[in-house]
Amino acid sequence: MLKGIIDRIRRNHGLEHATVALMLAHQGPMRIVGRSDHGGFYIYANIETERLRSYAEEALVRLQRGEEHLAVSPMCGTNIAVAGVLAGFTSYLALRSSDGHVDGITRAILASLVSVVASQPLGRLVQKYATTSPELAGVRITSVDRLSDRIHKVRTASA
Repeated sequence: MLKGIIDRIRRNHGLEHATVALMLAHQGPMRIVGRSDHGGFYIYANIETERLRSYAEEALVRLQRGEEHLAVSPMCGTNIAVAGVLAGFTSYLALRSSDGHVDGITRAILASLVSVVASQPLGRLVQKYATTSPELAGVRITSVDRLSDRIHKVRTASA
């Protein structure tokens, strides 16, 4: 049961990323936040409901046709989480292994910088293998609902 919920969240997260990628490609830079759950995903942005539905439908079709790259985003919060965990861990190791106070702080800062740089490709790998899935066979969009001025819920279901 838990695996099924996690799989649905990962698929919806991938569809959310693909939808946002299409929104940005067609409309240009805009403020967007997305959040996925087992029933679909939320989009926080200034967009017309029908336009969002169109992007979500196109994203679904393109992922189902094999455009897996659309499921992974350089703007995903996973990248921030990976950067934070990696920087914290490497800073801790650098401070723990140092002999002098100044030496330890210098090592920790360098370790953090390297971690933040490394987090972009690592974050994408974490997305690809853990937090998103492009496998949307049998998934369909059941509705796109405006919840408030700038919040929409894209609801999905699996066959």
